[in-house]
Amino acid sequence: MKKFLKIFMSVLLAALSAVNISFLAFAEKNDNSESGDASALPVKIAAKSAILCEVTSGKVLMEYNADEKLYPASVTKIMTVLLTVEALGSGKISLTDKVACSKNAASKGGSQIWLEEGEEMTVDELLKATVIGSANDAATLLGEYVSGSDEAFIERLNERASELSMTNTHFENATGLDDTTDTHKTTARDIAIMSCELLKHDIIRNYSTVWMDSLRDGATELVNTNKLVRFFSGTTGLKTGTTAKAGCCVSASCERDGLHLVAVVMGSDNSSDRFETAKAMLSWGFSNYAVVTPEVDMSLITDVKIIGGEKSAVTPKVPEIKSILVKKGDEGKLKQEVELALDAEAPVVSGQKLGSITFTLDGEAVAKYDIVSDCEVKKLTFFTALKRIAAFLKCGALPQ
Repeated sequence: MKKFLKIFMSVLLAALSAVNISFLAFAEKNDNSESGDASALPVKIAAKSAILCEVTSGKVLMEYNADEKLYPASVTKIMTVLLTVEALGSGKISLTDKVACSKNAASKGGSQIWLEEGEEMTVDELLKATVIGSANDAATLLGEYVSGSDEAFIERLNERASELSMTNTHFENATGLDDTTDTHKTTARDIAIMSCELLKHDIIRNYSTVWMDSLRDGATELVNTNKLVRFFSGTTGLKTGTTAKAGCCVSASCERDGLHLVAVVMGSDNSSDRFETAKAMLSWGFSNYAVVTPEVDMSLITDVKIIGGEKSAVTPKVPEIKSILVKKGDEGKLKQEVELALDAEAPVVSGQKLGSITFTLDGEAVAKYDIVSDCEVKKLTFFTALKRIAAFLKCGALPQ
């Protein structure tokens, strides 16, 4: 009986023990972007405003007047398409859905596919027309179908902009037509934000990387307004825009060797200037930056002891490590630091933080990930403890 009580008290004391876990905290490094006088930038900027950023991290690599509010013209359609692909992703709509053209959509001027009221097209066809041909009638019709009406869609455009922290953006329509409005404006920075968000959806490449396509059984030809698709290697999109108020604009995305960049150019005097500026910015980015996906040193990841739990230990789960943006030449300089608890008190839930892994470059933290429990561990109850003690007395070993 004394032996029984001694073992029982040992288990009970262990269950009541606590552990203090400390984690390494760090502040994210601020983006060091180049800005100000265009002549101080490493490439020629033939535009009123421009910005270059990396898609995954959103890190700004170069900027010029990136927060000046300007007319975006059809670059607006990036947000229209974003809301459409999000509706597709949620199952609200499907690519094969047929949509009948409204009187409102059929009335849109500018670039179009000459939809007639009552004419039906699938969501897939409307996306082709919007992304490749920059069709205003197709973009308007997509918005009406996604939100139920043109007015509701415009409201949702601005709501989504707010959700993405596009603080200097206001949309008046789904197309970018600005002949009857003075308030449909955004910035190069905000366009970069929505461009990066859209590029998270792989489906966009089914349209934004296509040079030529057609509708109506070949009767309506579509040629991509983004000439970089044909003439600049690695181009993934995204959207051009031109009006008298906006000048020539483009959000140009390109991926090479795993590095995905977006260059936004607004207010160029002509189409050649916008494309040449975008190409120069992207080329500079690819020449000066790279992405690295570091491998975790698994010898640093050891089991964590569980105090007072039905299991004695858990194996920490290391998350998928994403690529890290570095300057060319720094690829081999990344270091990793692991902070991991020696033990934790039950109960432990699956996904509970047990530590962290931080990647540093020249002493600065560039990425941090939580290390978590791979399973749930319930607290050891009185009756479970009795069963374990009985098993120990019978077999000489506690069950795990």
